[in-house]
Amino acid sequence: MLNTLSPARRRFVLLLVGGVASVAAVGALLAVRGLQSNAVHPVAQDSPGPVLLVPGYGGSLVSLDELVAALRAEGRDASVVVPPGDGTGDLREQARTLGAAVDAALARTGAPSVDVVGYSAGGVVARLWVRDYGGASQARRVVTLGSPQHGTGVAGLAVEVVPGQCSVACQQLAPDSDLLRQLNAGDETPDGPRFISIWTTTDQIVTPPDSARLDGALNIPVQSICPTTSLAHGDLPTSPVVLHTVELELGAGPPVAPTPRDCARFSS
Repeated sequence: MLNTLSPARRRFVLLLVGGVASVAAVGALLAVRGLQSNAVHPVAQDSPGPVLLVPGYGGSLVSLDELVAALRAEGRDASVVVPPGDGTGDLREQARTLGAAVDAALARTGAPSVDVVGYSAGGVVARLWVRDYGGASQARRVVTLGSPQHGTGVAGLAVEVVPGQCSVACQQLAPDSDLLRQLNAGDETPDGPRFISIWTTTDQIVTPPDSARLDGALNIPVQSICPTTSLAHGDLPTSPVVLHTVELELGAGPPVAPTPRDCARFSS
């Protein structure tokens, strides 16, 4: 077809095609560089920094007192993040608050990274922070305790039966909520920190209990350590088995799942 064009028009078409190809090549190069610049470099795992603990729905700080005390007894710099409002508002806003607390902890200590422990809804907050608010390059370990990562039927029932009494966070913790669908789309444990999920199979608040399971995480039901243990949701942050497990997973060594051989030692 080019042969039918005048020499002037043929030169114009060739220049146009060449220009389009150059623009496409430059665009592809920029896209690759953009992907490379956005790549997350995993945080060094052998240098534990401060530990930030994120409370569950309702924002009770007292519930994490024993865990904070246990971590401090191990020589760790541990503190609880105070959620905005009463801890029942938008989980995204709570994730932004966590991000600000992390920035402050890193500035205060000079550490290269933090460890985050999220209890119940706090574990969902921690994942939101990692995915959307810069946590992927700041977190070494993320440990979640009985967190409804795929929703809880309790919240789903509240949405249906008493919607006027189901707060924003309550709605977001219902199975198949928009927030959880987006959070769990694709990789549930994106590059950056190591994820550890601890839960109890006898949880009656997070239903089903294995909603806490995360693809790509080290998943540890309490009953995989002490098979006969009946542990309620509210007992997770104070259970000696859980406290010892959290201490182990936040150590300088790689995360390792305890076994029934550890039950007696972890129960004391």
